[in-house]
Amino acid sequence: MADPAPDDLAPDAASTRRERHASTARTAVLAVAGGTALFVLGSIFIDTGLIGHADTNRDVVASEPAAFSPPPMSSIPAGPEGDAIRRGMQIFLNPGTNAREFVGNSLACKNCHLDAGRKPDSAPMWAAWVAYPKYRSKNKQINTMEDRVKGCFTYSMNAQDGPSGKPPPPGSDIYKDLEVYFHWLAKNAPTGVDMEGAGYPEPTLSAAGYDPVRGAQVYSQNCAACHGSDGQGRQDINGRVVFPPLWGPRSYNWGAGMARIDNAAGFIKANMPLGQGNRLSDQQAWDVAAFVNSHERPKDPRQTGGR
Repeated sequence: MADPAPDDLAPDAASTRRERHASTARTAVLAVAGGTALFVLGSIFIDTGLIGHADTNRDVVASEPAAFSPPPMSSIPAGPEGDAIRRGMQIFLNPGTNAREFVGNSLACKNCHLDAGRKPDSAPMWAAWVAYPKYRSKNKQINTMEDRVKGCFTYSMNAQDGPSGKPPPPGSDIYKDLEVYFHWLAKNAPTGVDMEGAGYPEPTLSAAGYDPVRGAQVYSQNCAACHGSDGQGRQDINGRVVFPPLWGPRSYNWGAGMARIDNAAGFIKANMPLGQGNRLSDQQAWDVAAFVNSHERPKDPRQTGGR
């Protein structure tokens, strides 16, 4: 038997269907009206500032430096990756032993990047890791992290005076181990934002400028006890460096970042005397940085002339 046509439905069924259609129509009208009302109210709230624009809020958050803490040493994983992290950390702490072939002075990575590269305001490695690759005006090209570490061996650790006469070759396991250590330090670090404590701070330079003569007095009173009156640092009874030399043949060369007075002033202000960061005034930090960098040291390997 064929299904009945609409006109063939019983009166009660037809009536029920008409009521259902009317109810659906009323619901649609109410939904449209309600949506319009919500849109109007939302516009009023935004215009009056009661509700902010989402994009504006994101911009405000992104402009604020992001705070970060690296993972605890106890969380280094087991297995091959953990082994590489530990090797990288040991190279970082003592390159003169663990990367001896490529080190030509008495410095270590930890001297400029305190607490094994963890401490804020001492160019921590967790902040450096998320900043690379990037363009550097120093060599006018895009640098990878390996490029950056090669520069540290070349300038800060004066590799050309080491046994090999040069930094580690491209792709060296030394780079790989250091990089996996940095990668681990930066676990969960944000990217694309300013990092609180990255790099060195920028102390205010007064109208008086900086003066190595004033800096000599600051050095005598605050630095000589650890680094020596001659700036050659201190060693323990086994000949291991306890406090690094600040000038002379066993210190960083003229191409190192610390040879820039502004970098040295920022590092000193935030971190020196050791364990007493920010004890010195901005003026004292600038003056003693000028004093330290007024002394002779190995030449920048890019130089072709004397000094």
